[in-house]
Amino acid sequence: MKSSKMGKKDASGIHGTQVDQYRKQIGKQDYKKAKKSLKASKAAHDLKKSSTPVKDTILIVLTGLCAVVALYLTLYWYLNNKEPIFDDV
Repeated sequence: MKSSKMGKKDASGIHGTQVDQYRKQIGKQDYKKAKKSLKASKAAHDLKKSSTPVKDTILIVLTGLCAVVALYLTLYWYLNNKEPIFDDV
């Protein structure tokens, strides 16, 4: 009778390690799936957080307009403050 109990303990020990290995394998798979879904949700959040193409276009146009206005004002000031070349008049 003792040998039959001993056999059960040995079998359960092997079975226990196989179950543990199976659980580890499932845990790794779940971790990989969770990691992929986390990356996807981060990408979706970043896409939502980033500005839209319309906002980018408006910003570029306004920046260009400011540069043109600044150039115009600089040239206007430079040309109006210049002394006349001919003082005979």
